[in-house]
Amino acid sequence: TGGHGHFEAPKQASQEEMVNAKLDIAYRDQCASMLITLNKCRRQTSYTPWNCSHDRHEYEKCQYFEYLKRLKSPK
Repeated sequence: TGGHGHFEAPKQASQEEMVNAKLDIAYRDQCASMLITLNKCRRQTSYTPWNCSHDRHEYEKCQYFEYLKRLKSPK
């Protein structure tokens, strides 16, 4: 990930990785690999919110930049 205004999209998760992680179809997007990491952290720490805050922040940042890309794209 980069600094202000710059964001590098994460490596795209494969269909197999998303299925194995039991991701809902609605979450199978460019940020899915980050969500897989976040969910793994959540399970390992019994869903204590402060333990995975970095992963959550990175996932939310990815979602935000994906949203901005959709706003800019022609319809």
